[in-house]
Amino acid sequence: MLLTIDVGNTNMVFGLFDEDGKIKAKFRLSTEIARTADEIGLTISQFCTHFGFDLKIIKDVAVCSVVPQMMYTLRHAADKYLGLVPLIAGETLDIPLVNLCSEPLGVDRAVTLVGAREKYGNQCIVVDFGTATKIDALNTAGEYVGGVICPGVMLSMEALFVKAAKLPRIELKKPPRAIGTDTVGQMQAGAVYGFVGSTEYIIRLFKREMGADDIRTIATGGLARLISEHTDEIRQVDPNLTLTGLWECYRKGGSL
Repeated sequence: MLLTIDVGNTNMVFGLFDEDGKIKAKFRLSTEIARTADEIGLTISQFCTHFGFDLKIIKDVAVCSVVPQMMYTLRHAADKYLGLVPLIAGETLDIPLVNLCSEPLGVDRAVTLVGAREKYGNQCIVVDFGTATKIDALNTAGEYVGGVICPGVMLSMEALFVKAAKLPRIELKKPPRAIGTDTVGQMQAGAVYGFVGSTEYIIRLFKREMGADDIRTIATGGLARLISEHTDEIRQVDPNLTLTGLWECYRKGGSL
């Protein structure tokens, strides 16, 4: 099996894939720079035990990371507990994606787009509701043509709490109505419906510029389901796109 690890700014997501590319189990940890290799290694061991797998079934490790400070610890954990040297996307693991833009694309976005292309076809739009919200587009040839970066939902709400002295930190969930009658309800409406509205508008602009109205749009990331259930512009929610992209990079690299 292949152990995939998606290291984001907020969370690290671990997934186990079998030889047919099916994800058999996954778990997540908060991304904390102070974590030790033993903490991560023992958590992986407990994860395998919980799902009835032996550590020896893991034949390789593929990592996609936007947090360089975590890489030494992850490498050490993989070596100590699995006896493996991780393959790092963009370094020792190629990402099979043509980028038509003038600047390099972040490895997390590139890997996620590879996963989307393999599962849903060449021309698509991917909305990733992570620490930042990224909206990216592939053309009919499956090439990256560009995207948008916005503040993430949780990041925006945290900024309100930090910068506005009288606004509380709230639970992010759908409010009963758009016109809020108290502070919490108004903040929840602003977060959920505000991000639904902005996401819909950007997707419509993408489709107009790409010259097609029927482009499949897929959402991923921790808050994908909360936002996506309130819009018809997003057809599919797939929480495993980045992990799937790692498996595809690994497969296309000839390791399977």
